[in-house]
Amino acid sequence: MAASSSIKLLAPLRGVTIRCFRHVFAGPIREYGFTGAITPFIPAMPGVDPAKDRELREFEPNLTVQFIGKDPAALATCLKRIKELGYRTADLNAGCPFPMVRNKGRGSGLLKTPAVLEAMIATGCEVMGPGNFSVKTRLGVERPGELLELMPIFNRYPLRFLTVHPRTAKAMYAGECDMAAYAQVAAAAEVPLILNGPGGQMIGRPFIRSLAARADIQELLGAYIAASEAELFGERPVLGRLKELVSYWQDNPCWAKRWPLAKLARTLAEFRLACR
Repeated sequence: MAASSSIKLLAPLRGVTIRCFRHVFAGPIREYGFTGAITPFIPAMPGVDPAKDRELREFEPNLTVQFIGKDPAALATCLKRIKELGYRTADLNAGCPFPMVRNKGRGSGLLKTPAVLEAMIATGCEVMGPGNFSVKTRLGVERPGELLELMPIFNRYPLRFLTVHPRTAKAMYAGECDMAAYAQVAAAAEVPLILNGPGGQMIGRPFIRSLAARADIQELLGAYIAASEAELFGERPVLGRLKELVSYWQDNPCWAKRWPLAKLARTLAEFRLACR
């Protein structure tokens, strides 16, 4: 089942599509046609208060809060807390491919524990209400047929949508997307389905890369540096944040020579000089 064609979401890229970025790059985000955004994941663990997370310090309309975890009770507590903050939609990260995450049963690791996955989905739908909870996942961990085998679980619940990155977790971000396997999932889906990636309704990396060619990118980058300096303590974390963003631009002809210098910058002064 295809999701509404009017939906176009900014994908959660940890360290990149963060609150500070969404504020500074609000103009390009609107111009690209995004109707909303998903936050980079927030841990759903006992004792964690999402209200204290930097992502949620200021309420943003059309923002969906994404959580990662494997504890349904902790997820329920977090979801109730964000509802108190005014948020009406939430998302479960069942797709993070990094081994340090999936080996702990979180992210794409949930695909290996169907009972836990179902308990998380059931909790999300119960607390947020029908049509207000979504899941982001992959075709599988080792093989692309894993998600297809799990579709009866997803189909049992009133999800807002299911977002699928058409690669396995082990493939990470390498190789071609497996659109044939995605088509099989789409045929089996009784819930709205969203494709994550180029040509899909949830887009992250293609949008970030497109920023490199903007005529006003120097102005925007300057504003992002200033906003990051105001938010973070010390040059080191600011540089880490900036390099994470600019690394996506290294294939752009205008940035092919800038990126190697920016990557090696040890101070903000050196970074600014490299990016001129």
